[in-house]
Amino acid sequence: MPDSSSEANNAPGGSETISDGLGSSSRKARPRPRNPFFVVLVVLVVILVAGGGYAAWTYAHPSGSGIVCHTHSPTSSSLTPRSKAASPVANPEPAKVVSRTHSGSSLIQVVAAENFWGSIVTQIGGNDTSVLSIITDPNADPHEYTENNSDVTAIADAQYVIVNGVGYDTWALQAIAANPNPNRVVLNVGNINGVPIGGNPHMWYNPAFVNLTARTILANLTSIAPQDASYFQQNFNAINASLNSDIFEEENNIRSQFAGTEVAATESIFVYMANALRLNLVSPASFMDAVAEGNDPPEQSVSEFEDQLESGNVSVLVYNEQTVTPLTSEMKTIAQTCGVAVVGVTETIQPPNYSFQVWMQSELIYVQNGLNSNALGQ
Repeated sequence: MPDSSSEANNAPGGSETISDGLGSSSRKARPRPRNPFFVVLVVLVVILVAGGGYAAWTYAHPSGSGIVCHTHSPTSSSLTPRSKAASPVANPEPAKVVSRTHSGSSLIQVVAAENFWGSIVTQIGGNDTSVLSIITDPNADPHEYTENNSDVTAIADAQYVIVNGVGYDTWALQAIAANPNPNRVVLNVGNINGVPIGGNPHMWYNPAFVNLTARTILANLTSIAPQDASYFQQNFNAINASLNSDIFEEENNIRSQFAGTEVAATESIFVYMANALRLNLVSPASFMDAVAEGNDPPEQSVSEFEDQLESGNVSVLVYNEQTVTPLTSEMKTIAQTCGVAVVGVTETIQPPNYSFQVWMQSELIYVQNGLNSNALGQ
């Protein structure tokens, strides 16, 4: 009959015993020592495998944030330099206004909600107008502007008020409504260009809309001071010639070289210009619209946008410098990492003392430089 204690010792989990040949257990067996060379070898293999995996991961994710670039390589020229204090236009000249001594009893008091329309009315009205542009701050987001008492007073006292409309400057329309004046002329740019509330408000980037707005300003000033009609017409002719030579010719140059090129933008400010230049703007509309409206874009649009910037197909990212958010900054970083040229544009004239034409021509030159740098692989 087997010894029960021996069964217990040989059972799974029991201690191994060494028999002395007399039927009794003498001592526990010693574990066999591990070979130290083998241990060191295993540790080295683990380190090498882990290091190789990390190197492969960091190569595919240069910034350490999950960015995976294809085709394009990061270059020092991936960010197009921009200075708000300077223009790429060679020797920019002030807007040409016909000089003369004002013949009327008083100047036409004009308020423009934004300085891009303020610049155009200043050039057409010339010495017969006194123009106040309210939104001029290069560091402010015009979408989020809040009026002050001085703004409301200026609008209440003005003979001529120009608003962008399309929900862009609702505060100005509210000030107009709160201070009714039957003798005041109001130009709502969105209304004359047929852009409804909820549409794209960045109409100053649309050449056709700028043309129609300038013609309407001429007609409005003429209705306010008909005795100065010929003077306003002279000034209009000058600005119209400048728009054609400085802006429209630049647009033709870009179209002829880069029509169909894939570009992206952080918000809807660039949609009109991309269409005018016949560039293929591929960034998700839902992303651009949400950023323009101050909302969070849908998650799917964020992923799609990231993929586009990493794909190697996008040549330029147009970045709105006045509506910066953590998410748009992230897109800018992805573009720079993947060798996509980044071009900064602004909502309002920068610097504020430049004419509309010089500013817009500068924006176009920045875009063309970005397209050129990508085409040359710089």
